[in-house]
Amino acid sequence: MNKQIRTILMLAGMLAAAGLLIAGNAEAEETREIRVTGIGEVLAQPDMATISLGVVSEAETAGDALAQNSDIMEKLVASLKADGIASRDLQTSGFSVQPNFVYPDRNRGETGEPRITGYMVRNMLSVRVRDLARTGEFLDRMVSLGSNSVNNISFSVADPGPVEDSARQAAVTDARARAELYAAAAGLKLGRIMLISEPQADSRPPVNIRARASLEAASAVPVEAGELAFGAQVNIVWEIE
Repeated sequence: MNKQIRTILMLAGMLAAAGLLIAGNAEAEETREIRVTGIGEVLAQPDMATISLGVVSEAETAGDALAQNSDIMEKLVASLKADGIASRDLQTSGFSVQPNFVYPDRNRGETGEPRITGYMVRNMLSVRVRDLARTGEFLDRMVSLGSNSVNNISFSVADPGPVEDSARQAAVTDARARAELYAAAAGLKLGRIMLISEPQADSRPPVNIRARASLEAASAVPVEAGELAFGAQVNIVWEIE
C-alpha cells in the first residue's frame, strides 16, 4: 500500500471518529433534562347526593311478592317526583325475583330435597338529590313509605370540571416547584419545557373525606356530606440549560 493511500485511509478514519464524537455529544445534550411528576389536590364541598334505596318483599307466591313490591315502589317514585326529583335523576339499579328455600337438616336426620317456602322480590332505585340540604328529609320519607333497603349514600359535585382544572393547575405548580428545587440543589438551571403529559385517568370517583351518614330511624335523618378531594397528576420534562 503506497503512502498516498495510507494517508487517505488515515484521514477517513479521523473524520469518522470526529463524526462519532459529535454524534455522541449531541446525544448527551439531548439527555440533559429533568423529569418531574407533579401532584395537585383540591377540596370541594359536594352539592349532590346519590342514594341507593329499594324495597324487598316476601310472599308465598311470586305474584303476591311482586304485587306488594310494585305497590310500595310506585308510592316511593310518586312521592319523589312530587317533591321535585326529576325523572332523569331516578333510575332502577336492580331487580330480582328469587325463591326462598328451606333445606333439610342432615344433622337431625332429615331427608328429602330443598323445598320452596315463598318468594322474595327486590327492586332497587338510584336517586340523585340535587338539593343536598333535603337528603335527610328524603331518606326519612322513603323509609316511612316502605323502603326497607338503603344500601349506600355517595356525595359528588354536579359540575366537577372547574374543580378538576384547579387540581391540574395545582399539579403543574407542584411539578415546577419540585423541578426548581432539584435543579438548584444540583447547581443547574431549568430551560424550556420539552413535554407535558397527564397520566391516563382512571374511573375512580373523588375521595369522600370527613363524611358520614346516619340512617337511624328519626324524624329527620342526620346526614353529613363532608368534603370531596379531587386529585390530579402531571408529568413535565424540562431541558437543562
